[in-house]
Amino acid sequence: MMMTASRLRQIGWGVVLALCVAAFAVLSLTVHAVRSEVLVADSKIQRLDEQKRRLETEFQARASQHQLAQWNRVDLGFIAPRADQYMDNRTQLAKLGQPAGMDAPTQIRVARLDRSGGGASRGRDMVSPITGKPITLAAMDAPDSANGILANAFGDFLIAASPIRPAKAQTGATHLVAEATE
Repeated sequence: MMMTASRLRQIGWGVVLALCVAAFAVLSLTVHAVRSEVLVADSKIQRLDEQKRRLETEFQARASQHQLAQWNRVDLGFIAPRADQYMDNRTQLAKLGQPAGMDAPTQIRVARLDRSGGGASRGRDMVSPITGKPITLAAMDAPDSANGILANAFGDFLIAASPIRPAKAQTGATHLVAEATE
């Protein structure tokens, strides 16, 4: 049986195609191997850059320690802490606190408006820190006026826009009012 020229040509093209596919596979594997080597080299370069930055920072800190020590000693009057100055726990740190002296300022207090049952008539009125005159709230004095309606609407808008929901805020305010009246 003799092969015809067209059959021989088909087998030749099949062999050439198989060789091209094999060459493509070998080339593809070589490219992936080189790419992985590049990624390994890149990560090593990044680690070395980080190490270089740390060493440069350490070098700069050690180079300026003499200057810092001189500033601390001469200009600022600082000295290095001694071993007996360190605390073992938080309790020792808390014991260092001193009670307020006779000339110490009073603690800051937070003002609150009690809107339940005429809170403005009980206790002292709110006073402007600048003028010293009593302050009246328009919404509380005249709730039917245009200013009072606007103030109430704006307050409702702020409550709706607040990330704290009104139910939680009212619960907390009721709790605070209950504590204040006891």
